[in-house]
Amino acid sequence: MKKRKTLYIKFIVTYLIFGVLAFITVATLTSEMTMNYMVKNEAASLYKEATLISNKYASYFYSNIFSSEDVEGQLDAIDTLTDSNIWIINSEGEVLYNSRNNNNQSSSKAIESFNPVSGNNYYTVGNFYGYFNEDTLSVYSAITSNFMIQGYVVIHIPMKNIYEQHKNVLYISYISLGIIFILSTLILVVFTDAVYIPLNQITTATEQYAEGNLKYTFDVNRTDEMGYLAAQLNYMAGKLSQTEDNQKKFIANVSHDFRSPLTSIKGYLVAMVDGTIPNEMHEKYLNIVLNETDRLTKLTNSLLTLNNLNISGMILETTDFDINEVIKNTVATFEGTCKEKKIKIKLVLSGPELLVKADMGKIQQVLYNLIDNAIKFSENGKTIKIETTIKNNKVFVSVKDEGIGIPKESLNHIFDRFYKSDLSRGKDKKGTGLGLSITKEIINAHKENINVISTEGVGSEFIFTLPESSLDEN
Repeated sequence: MKKRKTLYIKFIVTYLIFGVLAFITVATLTSEMTMNYMVKNEAASLYKEATLISNKYASYFYSNIFSSEDVEGQLDAIDTLTDSNIWIINSEGEVLYNSRNNNNQSSSKAIESFNPVSGNNYYTVGNFYGYFNEDTLSVYSAITSNFMIQGYVVIHIPMKNIYEQHKNVLYISYISLGIIFILSTLILVVFTDAVYIPLNQITTATEQYAEGNLKYTFDVNRTDEMGYLAAQLNYMAGKLSQTEDNQKKFIANVSHDFRSPLTSIKGYLVAMVDGTIPNEMHEKYLNIVLNETDRLTKLTNSLLTLNNLNISGMILETTDFDINEVIKNTVATFEGTCKEKKIKIKLVLSGPELLVKADMGKIQQVLYNLIDNAIKFSENGKTIKIETTIKNNKVFVSVKDEGIGIPKESLNHIFDRFYKSDLSRGKDKKGTGLGLSITKEIINAHKENINVISTEGVGSEFIFTLPESSLDEN
């Protein structure tokens, strides 16, 4: 058998790959998205401050409403409050005000390539044209007068604060990812105990059964579907094992029952051919050979009957007929045997006519088998009683003998194929051990019951039921 690739290993590998990919995603894509979000969020907040300054304070540099010292004082206060560096730059790129420069003198040199309106962004991240030695977030807000841009308010904050916040957020993300990974590991443990281990036991069991080891048993002590599946598999294996044992017994019994008469036939014929048996004795032993062939014929017919019952499911041809009349006709076929053994058959029949709905031919076979057994196991001069009664729309047919009886240990096996109790073996030289099996199959096919009551040394009584015909109600 080809070694299987376990799904569990594939599941574990997939689980680990998922964990690695989740970590990479958090470390790259999530990290970048978080950084962009934090920068945009901080830029939006600073932009509000820059807009407020450009609308309320920066224009004072171009008017005589307040002195620039008053405005500078208020801007310094905003610097201290927001922990940011505030610049005011004119349209030529000259720095008119720097909240971090104590003298706040205008820059004599303009910022090269200063172009804050390029693109759609209102902020930049970098060293701001080389003015800073570290990454800085710079946010712009235009100062307008007479519908003309006179300059810009630029607020700078170091990116190191945002980087630190970003690192803390990622740290929280890694912790959350770790917790999720641990919880999913617990789910994996539960899955292993609840699904994988029972499934592996079931798989091992099916392999054992496929190799013919039907005695293999396993225990999945669970009350869920896995436990139910395991219990059903164990039950199936037990039934298959029982069937296999029955098949072996069946073959052994068939072989034994065929071998005995064939050995006898061959022995007598060889003895007649080589002269061991004299000519004047040939007739006697030919009759013995004839009896043995009859026994083989009976055995073969019984096997064919039983096989047909099992394969076809026994097709019944049900009709309404008088069971009392069928009993009388069947009893009549045993008249010669009864005279020979001086056995009396007593009929106790319910009414002159008792209609039942069943397959008459097969019920006649049931009666023949039961009466034949009763005569076979009764001593000379005994009485066999056949009785019919009605109860709750059921007809009960009883065949009771005064024979050798059936031992208690044999009562549960008498309907098994080829079964013969030790007591019956001496009485039934020509029996096949299939008569009662066929009888039970026929009664079961009618969805009725057959039971036996027996006392060793006293006798046996077989009772079976049939449905009463509805014609009796008319």
